[in-house]
Amino acid sequence: MILESGYGAGVNGWLRVQPEIAKTTRVCSYDRAGYGFSDPGPLPRDGAATARDLDQALDAGGLEGPYVVVGFSAGGLYSRLFAARRPGEVEGLVLLDPTVERVAPSPAVDGLQSLRRTVSRCLATAELDPTPPATDPRWSGCLPRRGTPAEMTRLRPAEAWRNQLSELDEIYSDTSAQVQRLGTLLHEVPIYVITASETAATSPTVGYGRGQSVWELEHLRLALSSDRGFQRTILSSHQVPADRPEVVVETVLAMVTALRAGRPPEPLPVSETASPEGDAAFPESPR
Repeated sequence: MILESGYGAGVNGWLRVQPEIAKTTRVCSYDRAGYGFSDPGPLPRDGAATARDLDQALDAGGLEGPYVVVGFSAGGLYSRLFAARRPGEVEGLVLLDPTVERVAPSPAVDGLQSLRRTVSRCLATAELDPTPPATDPRWSGCLPRRGTPAEMTRLRPAEAWRNQLSELDEIYSDTSAQVQRLGTLLHEVPIYVITASETAATSPTVGYGRGQSVWELEHLRLALSSDRGFQRTILSSHQVPADRPEVVVETVLAMVTALRAGRPPEPLPVSETASPEGDAAFPESPR
């Protein structure tokens, strides 16, 4: 079992999930290049680079398949690209409010401007000479509030922020284009897609009356790209692993149990909500 974090997140994002899954199966989370305790990697930090890094890390660690890969947010893109690198070894995907591939005509219209401004400010702070101490207000919004001294030290180098900025810039350019080129390559890989109600609530709707959330429809399309794919909407903010860890664990173990038994995974339980109403507030995320 491999846990692939969302943009800007590392292994700590799985603290409410990983210990429960580990009671049933071996599970591995990791920090991507430039995150946590991982060294920065060469630019650009697109999806292909991330999938390649994971591929090489598993080989170096002697962690053999088969694998089920759990991808959260932008990690959903990287999970699919990794699955394409390991045909026959990735036996299932569980995608948690995953980013859906789309190529934006320019970064100015990709919807990630707020995140980009924050990361650019953090990079500018990291490039100061001397680098300000972690208590300096110029690091506001950059460093974890309760980070250990070691975590603070690892996040302060400019190279780490260049990695994150490059990753962000690639999500709706080269990374999305790489995922689009997969076509039907993963159609035999079972997929569970979990949609967060609050993310769906902020999406445009189509159809008559209340209509249906485009976000839900895109996730349904993603699920149906597999011969055995299912989508479910749950009551949650975008931060599904933190808000609803019990649903994540239940969904992951349902996939694992089916695959161990040599049978296709069963349909997911019914959605907890239909197309949500109202405007929900949650942190901006790559969608």
